[in-house]
Amino acid sequence: MQVRTVIGLFVAVMTALVAQPALADDATTTLMLGGRFCEFYPREITNALTGVKGVKVVDLQKLKGHAVVTHDGTVKPEALVAAMKTVKGTRMGMEWFCTAEAMK
Repeated sequence: MQVRTVIGLFVAVMTALVAQPALADDATTTLMLGGRFCEFYPREITNALTGVKGVKVVDLQKLKGHAVVTHDGTVKPEALVAAMKTVKGTRMGMEWFCTAEAMK
């Protein structure tokens, strides 16, 4: 039983050590969101931003009216803003759209 515990701890420690450098390379970009009725379309926002190569996580809860995008560090803010320009549509006869501005 004690050998299993030691092996389990070893595997856990090694996994944490191997995963740590990957997390250290992550970067975040914060986008200020706007647009007509944009706040009612979080799924569409998330889908557009995660469609950008290198994006890992989109957090719409951390800052109200903002998207905090975690990515691999290769993503340019301009690519995220361009992806947000595709977030638009018509629902119940009313047009809606989203805009984004990268925060410095």
